Amino acid sequence: MSAFRSAALRGTGLLAAAGAGALGWGLHEAAQQYRLRRHVVPVLPPGTPDLRVLHVSDLHLLPRQRSRVDFVRGLADLAPDLVISTGDNMASREGMAAALEALDPLLGVPGAFVFGSNDYFGPTPRNPFTYFFSPTSGHRRAEPEHLPADELARAFTARGWVDLTNARGHLTAAGLDVTLVGVDDPHRDYDEFPADDGVRGRLHLGVTHAPYARILDEFLLDGCHVAFAGHTHGGQVCVPGYGALVTNCDMPRWRASGLQAWPGLRPDGVAVAPERRFAPIPHEARVATPAPTMWLNISAGLGTSPYARVRFACPPEASLLVLTSR
Repeated sequence: MSAFRSAALRGTGLLAAAGAGALGWGLHEAAQQYRLRRHVVPVLPPGTPDLRVLHVSDLHLLPRQRSRVDFVRGLADLAPDLVISTGDNMASREGMAAALEALDPLLGVPGAFVFGSNDYFGPTPRNPFTYFFSPTSGHRRAEPEHLPADELARAFTARGWVDLTNARGHLTAAGLDVTLVGVDDPHRDYDEFPADDGVRGRLHLGVTHAPYARILDEFLLDGCHVAFAGHTHGGQVCVPGYGALVTNCDMPRWRASGLQAWPGLRPDGVAVAPERRFAPIPHEARVATPAPTMWLNISAGLGTSPYARVRFACPPEASLLVLTSR
């Protein structure tokens, strides 16, 4: 065997080993490395006591995913004052029971929710390369399973959570008057922004599954102080020196997840936090603009499709936002 061929075989072997290692790590990261992101958001009127908001998203639960169920149940130990769920709770009809088990300790806390497409339809195998060409769910290879979204919504509202499916809501959390506005999944064009009822609490929140620009603009014009979204999975696969590969919507890649603002910088001058390691943020995203902005938290979420159970440099997460006075 020539030295060249031997070196080529060794190189191929090293690449295969590296690929297998990356895949193994990606499977482990998706299944086990759950994290809690903590943020302080100075948004409440002066003199208002802090409000602890737990943001959960994209559970994509199947019955066998016990570690994810246990992690979500444990979030109740944070004693949040308000829970916001931005959808994609289940990955099969049987996953509804797992989602209700996971969220059960939190359903006694004031909360609000919207759904994503994977609350209405089960996931199907897709060609992952279609995500690079347009903000799309990818080309379906099979008809999706219809999921019991109505039943899940009834279970949530029976425990007191507010359904924001193209609707407005009102609740009291830790003595604070909170109004909310939400839309159904913009990724499926299910959104219909609700008419203005003229009612605004001391805190006004916007809630959507997918963070499309048109919806964030509506929230901003509606006077929302903070908006919540999921859907992106933080890119799900992030490359050092490049960041998230896709966001699966019209957000730029640097906005794939984290506490940020819309449409400009945060009031503290930060683009997004946490910054993903080795993920560059373009210069124009760091330039302050005179336009008004609102706070925006895009969660990287806790799960994945069962047909793409890999995360890389983008661990699953929930977020705890401590809203404090300005």
